[in-house]
Amino acid sequence: MARSTANPAADGAVQAAVRRAHRLLHRRALMAAVASTVPVPGLDWAVDAALLSHLLPRINAEFGLSPQQLDQLDPHKREQVQKAVAMVGSVLIGKFVTKDLVLKATQALGMRMTGRQLAKYVPLAGQAVSAALGYATLRYLGEQHIQDCVRVVQAAQLALPAPAR
Repeated sequence: MARSTANPAADGAVQAAVRRAHRLLHRRALMAAVASTVPVPGLDWAVDAALLSHLLPRINAEFGLSPQQLDQLDPHKREQVQKAVAMVGSVLIGKFVTKDLVLKATQALGMRMTGRQLAKYVPLAGQAVSAALGYATLRYLGEQHIQDCVRVVQAAQLALPAPAR
């Protein structure tokens, strides 16, 4: 992760937001792993899409990048954030995240997810492999999103919101 040395307080706020986002991600990835063990065709895909469509907006909010938070910024700062989002290339920052948008973003992981579908039909060992792949898939997507959010916040020099309690 890129670090800025210009403002240590900002770095501390970013690191705290990363820790909170990782906690959210870990819990959702565990849920994906459990869903992956159920031998119902397509269930894990649907669960992953549902989990991500709720997880990604929460990660965005941790970094002050939800649509509502961006609407509250002054026009100059909002433009800086939009340029940073374009530079990072994320389609999931500052937008309303839908299941369709999540599915489009996860197409690159299709083969891994297909392997997970097949693995779950092998008793015990297959379900363990499927669970591990389910966890890894969601964890990978969430981690990439967290890194994108950090890069946007640092590039736009965005002040992070106070943590939600």
